[in-house]
Amino acid sequence: MSKQHEEHVAHDTVADDTTDTTQRPKGYTPPKGKPTPKRDRPHRGNTTPPMTRAEAKQRKKELKASMSKEEYKALQRKEREEASAERRRVQEAMARGDERYLLERDKGPVRAYLRDWVDARRFLANFLMPAALALLVLMLIANSNPNVAGPISMFTMALMLAFLIEGVILGRRAVKAARAKFGDLDAGGFTLGYYAYSRANQPRRWRTPMPRVEIGDKV
Repeated sequence: MSKQHEEHVAHDTVADDTTDTTQRPKGYTPPKGKPTPKRDRPHRGNTTPPMTRAEAKQRKKELKASMSKEEYKALQRKEREEASAERRRVQEAMARGDERYLLERDKGPVRAYLRDWVDARRFLANFLMPAALALLVLMLIANSNPNVAGPISMFTMALMLAFLIEGVILGRRAVKAARAKFGDLDAGGFTLGYYAYSRANQPRRWRTPMPRVEIGDKV
């Protein structure tokens, strides 16, 4: 009697499972008895942390101890040559305007446009550095000859005022042109205006990145 009862219960359980399975929606996944173990993710790339300054110094001492004097000198010469070549490569990339190597202040399409806008025009600010040297000479002359000190001082103040007024106008014009082209800008007007004016202050051949346009080109 007990055996028949157990068989009947087992039959009912199988029937219930079958019925429940047929009524479940498509794509249903029955619950598992235990959670799925997490898979070990493969390491990506080089996960070795960079050496600290102390570790690099210790490694250098170990290399020096394991090499002859000539071998160590050759290693130092090779490292200097590699470092110099890397600096030249980075400087050339910066001069070309490669975004990967630019300083943070020079990155982005807005600043690239401001550089082109400045490089395509002539400003009084282009002569700021030569003018500063000339003013230094004039001040030395004024100190040695008091008779011309007054006119030189007035000329110096007038020139500085002219540079200041042009800087304000230049910055506002540059920001206005950038806003007309891009709409919303990635920085404030004063920041971008000062960036444009500082570009104009530099002699053309010293500018980094190098000018991509000629004076008079339409930007």
